[in-house]
Amino acid sequence: MATMDGDFWVFGYGSLMWRPGFEFLESALAWVHGYHRSLCVFSHVHRGTRERPGLVLGLDYGGSCLGVAFRVAGAAREETVAYLRARELVTSVYIERNVGLRFAEGGSARALAFIVDRAHEQYAGRLSIDEMTRLVEGGVGASGDNPSYVRNTHEHLQQLDIHDPALAEIVRRLSAPTASLAESA
Repeated sequence: MATMDGDFWVFGYGSLMWRPGFEFLESALAWVHGYHRSLCVFSHVHRGTRERPGLVLGLDYGGSCLGVAFRVAGAAREETVAYLRARELVTSVYIERNVGLRFAEGGSARALAFIVDRAHEQYAGRLSIDEMTRLVEGGVGASGDNPSYVRNTHEHLQQLDIHDPALAEIVRRLSAPTASLAESA
């Protein structure tokens, strides 16, 4: 999994896994240690607004995260990094980092990743499943509705055989009939 001629890796743990938005040469399952996937970012742009925030994933400190690493041609570095910065740093809630990867099939590399900034006002921290579900249900932003984001991410994680119990529970709750609908039936 070594890079050639200046190629570099980008690590995706959320929507980058299923909608990278940049050209890549290959992708591979990879672990990042020292960080975990978490619905810990209030979305004020992509999946919510400042008045009615949604909730999106962040790579938060502690644990480990299985995601997708993308190898990008060195010649596309400037264009790809500019695209990722425009996408991920809209409100500066993420910090650009070079992290170590361990590929699921063996080997290691360094990768560009975006880590949540715990000091940022949009950092939600650890929320209850009830609160996460409430925020996701009501979030709509420039990139669409928050429930679709969570469902798409969960579906793609399942396709990759990556288990995320919190996302699975939120998807289950989003799919369950509401009490008011059940009462009127």
